[in-house]
Amino acid sequence: MSRIVLKGVNKYFDNNHILKDLDLVIEEGDFMTLLGPSGCGKTTTLRVITGLENPEAGLITINEKEVVNGTTHYYASPSKRGLNLVFQSYALWPHMTVYDNVAFGLEMQRMPKAEIARKVENALDKMKILQLKDRYPSELSGGQQQRVAIARAIVTEPKILLLDEPLSNLDAKLRLEMRAELKRLHRELNTTIIYVTHDQVEALTMSTKIAVFFEGTLVQVDSPKEVYRHPSDIRVADFIGNPKINFVDAACEPIGGALRTVSSLGVRDIPSPSSFQGEAVLALYPEDIRISAEPVESGIACSVYSVLPAGSETLVQLSVGSELNLLAKCIGELELPVGSTVWITFPADKVNVYSKETGKLVSKSGEAALRPNAIREGRAASG
Repeated sequence: MSRIVLKGVNKYFDNNHILKDLDLVIEEGDFMTLLGPSGCGKTTTLRVITGLENPEAGLITINEKEVVNGTTHYYASPSKRGLNLVFQSYALWPHMTVYDNVAFGLEMQRMPKAEIARKVENALDKMKILQLKDRYPSELSGGQQQRVAIARAIVTEPKILLLDEPLSNLDAKLRLEMRAELKRLHRELNTTIIYVTHDQVEALTMSTKIAVFFEGTLVQVDSPKEVYRHPSDIRVADFIGNPKINFVDAACEPIGGALRTVSSLGVRDIPSPSSFQGEAVLALYPEDIRISAEPVESGIACSVYSVLPAGSETLVQLSVGSELNLLAKCIGELELPVGSTVWITFPADKVNVYSKETGKLVSKSGEAALRPNAIREGRAASG
């Protein structure tokens, strides 16, 4: 068992309150990513789990065994927590071969040489670098060094593996390859993984759960799909997604199983059981916007501001009137003259609604099923 529970954890550096009443549960076998901008507390969370930092308050248990108690000032040593850590820097011994770097931890346990050889070669084989076992770190590429660092971490078969932005020093192609390797490794080993990153693509592609932090506070813990499609507040919605989500100010009131919104997009009914009323912000995903070069029913007339081809997709910046700008993402190539008029539609049931006052999600997409003769996708309400 490797279930980790953090309850009421607070951490200060001098007078700076870094972690604020953190409650987090990481289930056995999870690939939990701690995600957020720089300085949000995600790395500090990793360090208090490992024992490299001690919180001033709170409880931490691993496999139901207490390893931190801020009240009694009990802090179990890192070596007694059954985990292993891979740093952003690879931290390989330059004078040791790949084999010796990976074998080092096992040798400290005084394991028989034959057993060490079996485990090391198995770890190197899992990371697909067995052929490099006699090389030195200086003879390896950055991606190969990263694989050695991960092999060294998994060779001791830890119940919990922690990774602190391990791919940040790699180029885009290597990062993509290593994401696939880490996801495969998690599936094969069934190890609990805690992964720290500010890269939302890494979080969305690899994780089983994502914990989003802002300013030392945990604001959402959910599956990647839920974090992406239903961000709990505007900060999360603004941080998640590439390209970024469109925000539209609106006035909002409940009406017959929907929220009637009045904005620069006109009068639109968003299917929802919510009774929210007041100033709101509509969140519209770029990939949900459909563009037509000809007028369409209930379409919104826009002016093409710019077209940004990106190979497999095309990003189109649109102006609605003089105040609102929208970004649409279209699959494939799309050629539109800058300054030309196009018409857009979008599914009303895929729009999230946030309170402008609190920033909290008050109506999430897909929350209410459309009934016969109810609101059609993207269609303006009559009256």
